[in-house]
Amino acid sequence: MTERVTGEDPREGQPAGSATRAPGEVPNLDESVRRVRAAAKETLGSGLDTGRALRKLVSADFALARSALGRALAWSAVSVVFGASAWLLAMGAAIALLQSWGLSWLASISIAMAISLLVTALAAWRVSVFFDHAGMHATRRQLTRLGLFSESTPDEDDEATPPPRPTQQSRTP
Repeated sequence: MTERVTGEDPREGQPAGSATRAPGEVPNLDESVRRVRAAAKETLGSGLDTGRALRKLVSADFALARSALGRALAWSAVSVVFGASAWLLAMGAAIALLQSWGLSWLASISIAMAISLLVTALAAWRVSVFFDHAGMHATRRQLTRLGLFSESTPDEDDEATPPPRPTQQSRTP
């Protein structure tokens, strides 16, 4: 890059831009080139900033998905543990307790089953919530806004082919 030497440009003391031009006067070619270059730099900078923001969004979305998958696996383990061990342990203990209270075998087994199924349903619900967090919804919304990814557009395989028309034979009873 060269250093600018004072005194080379005869317009050096004049104000830049349209401060000295009359309203209908066309700017010089070098001033137009400077303006276009400045606009191009601003556009490039804006594009780079948008790319950085999208990269940060994707990175945060992956971090959320990774965390959600870990939690979902933990809640899956809870679901399995409570689904299996609660069935066995609670059934044995509750049936013995309920039998001592004078309930029938059927009532005792039904109450033990209801308790373990409630805990299993709670754990399954938590798993579905954390798997939903792994869907990267924010990234999909931004990519859709940019026009790079759209779930609503038909695939290439889904060409607009009309459905087959019923024949005369299929219409008659």
